[in-house]
Amino acid sequence: MMLNVRSRTVQQVLGHSPQSLADILRDDVNLAVWQRQLPVQVEDFATLVLGLEQPLGDERVVEVDEHEAPSLPGLLKGAVDVQGYDSFVADVEWLVAAYACLLGARRVGLRVRVLESAMCPRFHVDHVPLRLLTTYAGAGSEWLAEGCIERSDLPRAMVSVDNIRRLCTGDVAILKGEKFEGNEGHGIIHRSPEMAVGERRLLLSLDWLA
Repeated sequence: MMLNVRSRTVQQVLGHSPQSLADILRDDVNLAVWQRQLPVQVEDFATLVLGLEQPLGDERVVEVDEHEAPSLPGLLKGAVDVQGYDSFVADVEWLVAAYACLLGARRVGLRVRVLESAMCPRFHVDHVPLRLLTTYAGAGSEWLAEGCIERSDLPRAMVSVDNIRRLCTGDVAILKGEKFEGNEGHGIIHRSPEMAVGERRLLLSLDWLA
């Protein structure tokens, strides 16, 4: 007898160790979060970058070699003279390595940018396998536990404020999307946070390309 995949219970896992991210590979998990405190140098760097009030950004494909640590020369080069830059780059390189190792990825799509408005203001699911997000400064992404709204109502569903969960600054989250094998109909529902006029955030995203 065939099982109804949509009837499966899915959950979100949050923990204070990077090992928490490995739970995203479980069939019953569609969001795994490492609740971390940013290193002081990285936190200071991110705050200073937002203070520059410049539209900084970087987008690239990282070829991963399992025998060598990732190297990201010229990452966010507009901020290379900002105090703490080297610590920030080292942190991003570590996250790329950890993400690639967890998934056995050979190519990773990297985007880091200063945002002045919500990229995706409505609740939605991503049509990707697994995406890593972390906010270095500013408000974190928002998400919903399973069952809060009807998926068929997306993206125009009305959501009670009491049901909205938000990632903290520094948290590292891996979001399972609709294209992860076996996760069809269970991609984590999330959105970009609302931003007031003049508010900014520094966001990193990683995508598994191959």
